[in-house]
Amino acid sequence: MALIHWLRLSVTQGIGPILTRRLIAVAGSAEAACDAPASLLQTIDGIGAAKAQHISGSLRRSADEANKEFDKAQALGVEMVCPDDESYPLLLKLIHDPPNVLYFKGTLEPRDLNAIAIVGSRKCSIYGREQAERFGSLLGGAGFTVLSGGARGIDSAAHRGAMQHPAGRTIAVLGSGVDVVYPPENQPLFEQIASRGAVISEFPLGTPPLADNFPKRNRIVSGMSRGVLVIEAADVKSGALITARLAGEQGRDMFALPGRVDNPLSVGPHQLLRDGAIITIALEDIVNGLGPLPMEALESGVPSPTLSETAPPPPTSVATIEISLTDRQRQILAVVGMDPTNVDAIIELTDLPAAVVLQELTLLTLKSLVKRVNGQQFIRAKR
Repeated sequence: MALIHWLRLSVTQGIGPILTRRLIAVAGSAEAACDAPASLLQTIDGIGAAKAQHISGSLRRSADEANKEFDKAQALGVEMVCPDDESYPLLLKLIHDPPNVLYFKGTLEPRDLNAIAIVGSRKCSIYGREQAERFGSLLGGAGFTVLSGGARGIDSAAHRGAMQHPAGRTIAVLGSGVDVVYPPENQPLFEQIASRGAVISEFPLGTPPLADNFPKRNRIVSGMSRGVLVIEAADVKSGALITARLAGEQGRDMFALPGRVDNPLSVGPHQLLRDGAIITIALEDIVNGLGPLPMEALESGVPSPTLSETAPPPPTSVATIEISLTDRQRQILAVVGMDPTNVDAIIELTDLPAAVVLQELTLLTLKSLVKRVNGQQFIRAKR
């Protein structure tokens, strides 16, 4: 079982995700890496002779530690996944330092490939909380998985917003073990999230919420997401801006919600907007601003966002996306051509309610079947 070897590497002292990848590249597999002698270890960039001896000793002890951790997880109903597993989040696997092991309560699903992170201040304003909940709800209703860090303020509001829609899905990435509830008042929220998505962490069971854990956690929030929306952040040292910076380094899209110019919590988003983040005041700003998925993701098949209460199985390839269209979506596509068509005309030609047309146009845009031009006009996207 590949997981136990990755778990051994995860509990080994002296190596993190980056050195683990280097070691596996040299050894040939996670299993072989667990038996690597000190002579092999010291040939790896970043590991000298003294460190090689220390790591070698820790590797020898790691089998017992890993087995104990595995048994503890089973007893607590916690699942684990490693990079060799098909269910390991694909976008996260593409960053330069993905976690060796992810612990989770809930489920990891293919549709999480369409994930957007919402992050911001713990001490947010009423406006910030309202907007986090609003965008969480809009994104959840449009078929996106909403990611955040499970913290007070913006994070909690985003999670709650995502679950307002019957099919809304959300994931909380913790800076502690998944069996350690922090903040403690969020225990009911985490239980709800686990039933509607997942609560995940890279930290071993029982890990307390140490300050150093949260910057590490942030790379997972951005790494699992196609884009990051920042709602309120007071300064450049805030966790939200750290997540945004990591998103930029990982090649993900950055979005920012503008705020009052006299509100200190607007400093972070406004700085991001100056630096090129996409100004975000509506769901369409995110939909239209998202770049293409990496080729590795496209080759694996892109899940199709849906507004239905029960999500259909994701298509197996980009070419099969059109097969998953609803009758209403096909009806709209029939009246949208290569020349711009106004929303009012689409409503009149299809005889569908305005709200339905707007929702379905959003989903067709997500599926890259139509493209918005000139405000409220749409054309068929070139395939």
